[in-house]
Amino acid sequence: MGNEYVFQALAEGNIATLDEAGVHKIIANCPHCFNTLANEYPDFGGNYEVIHHTELLAQLVRDGRLAAARDDALKITYHDSCYLARHNDVLEAPRELVDSLGTAFPMARSGKETFCCGAGGAHMWMEENASPINLERVREAAETGADTLAVACPFCTVMLDDGVQTARVDLRVVDVATLLVEGWRIARPRRAIHDIAERVFE
Repeated sequence: MGNEYVFQALAEGNIATLDEAGVHKIIANCPHCFNTLANEYPDFGGNYEVIHHTELLAQLVRDGRLAAARDDALKITYHDSCYLARHNDVLEAPRELVDSLGTAFPMARSGKETFCCGAGGAHMWMEENASPINLERVREAAETGADTLAVACPFCTVMLDDGVQTARVDLRVVDVATLLVEGWRIARPRRAIHDIAERVFE
């Protein structure tokens, strides 16, 4: 939130811990963490290979190490997180997962031209005086005709789920990783989670 001294102290402490553990690669499920670890930690000597969880999952599906259970009846619109799409050009991996799981219903403002969920700039913890941004984004998602609003950021998940409940629209907000797991549960209900873990960590 702008307290550079606290950030620098935390970054230096985290880097010391990561280096002591011999870490070279970090998987981040949060685009804000992804951006900080990849683009800001190097200024303090923390140089790691940082990938977003959608990139890992898309690669595993692409390599045949994970099989997505596609349901053509599942109508999905994907919301690009600002720090994933606009700031770090992670555009294709989440879309690969969406396309492997259901039918995509893209929003007009997407990709590099995405629209914020409303959490940016610490607004997640502020009261809005104007019309809340998350309600505007939820309206755009609902207009696509999709029944599922896929996300790849925990902040976006909270903001858009709140927006759905406030606007009372018929949309389910869910991370693309969760959609992947749910497809596996349907296709292989007994060993779904165990099978995924074996393939990821083998």
